[in-house]
Amino acid sequence: MKTELTIGMNMNTSIEKESDFTVSTAMPADYFELLKPGVMRLVVFTAIAGLVIAPGQLHPVLALISILCIAIGAGASGALNMWYDSDIDAVMTRTAKRPIPSGRVSRSEALVFGLVLSFFSIFTLGVIANWLSAGLLAFTIFFYAVVYSMWLKRSTPQNIVIGGAAGAFPPMIGWAVVTNSVTIESLVLFAIIFIWTPPHFWALALFKSGDYASVGIPMMPNVAGNRSTQNQILAYSLLLAPIGFLPYWMGFVGLTYGVVSAVLGAAFVWFAFRCWQMDSDDKIMKPAKRLFAFSILYLFALFGVMILEVAAPNLIARFV
Repeated sequence: MKTELTIGMNMNTSIEKESDFTVSTAMPADYFELLKPGVMRLVVFTAIAGLVIAPGQLHPVLALISILCIAIGAGASGALNMWYDSDIDAVMTRTAKRPIPSGRVSRSEALVFGLVLSFFSIFTLGVIANWLSAGLLAFTIFFYAVVYSMWLKRSTPQNIVIGGAAGAFPPMIGWAVVTNSVTIESLVLFAIIFIWTPPHFWALALFKSGDYASVGIPMMPNVAGNRSTQNQILAYSLLLAPIGFLPYWMGFVGLTYGVVSAVLGAAFVWFAFRCWQMDSDDKIMKPAKRLFAFSILYLFALFGVMILEVAAPNLIARFV
């Protein structure tokens, strides 16, 4: 099985290399898909939260350009990830229709596209905002494309735990855009996403374990089994609930956020508990899918309330 998979990957790589010498037929939509727009939306949303709740003032045009740079940087890291992972993307049903494995974009095109966008977003953010935020963006791209994609993803079942740092940096970058600093408040925003990532992706892995197994990715269910994964999902969820409440406890958001974060945190634990209760592979599918779906709602709602509560009363006064 391993030999067949290796041969298949080598054949796929050879095809990709041959396609690098053909005239590109890629459409703008194909390049946009390389940016992983679903992930980009979450990055932009959490970066906006960090930017609007940070103490200080920023001109609205500079704020808009800064968020655009963070979005482009996130998209660049997505393109670099697709470039490197094109061999396994071609095998997994969840990713087989992506631009590179489907033949719409060559590997070399994706690599150049990702590198150009990386440089453009980092340099522009440094000039427009400050070099601390640009440095954090550069480190985020490097961490996702190199540390996670090239090293962790294929080598350890802790890939999501450590690699989750890449997705947790955007609110810290947004905060640094305004303050030119990294503070305990921005670290708390980082921690919320960092602790949220394992239960979110392990829930996905529980009902997509076959996909990951087919390409040899050591996701937790494939390496440690479903029961160990369920235990860790519940443990991380129990840790996430109080961390999600920290912004209110520390006083840099208000009561509305405190109430919403407490309710959402309790609901997250409940969905994780329902997933933990399942004692067979057949029974675990539905609660794992529900937990995965709710985890997305949880993060968007948490940061959405944060933005509305802090920004709505002061947005005009702050940026004008």
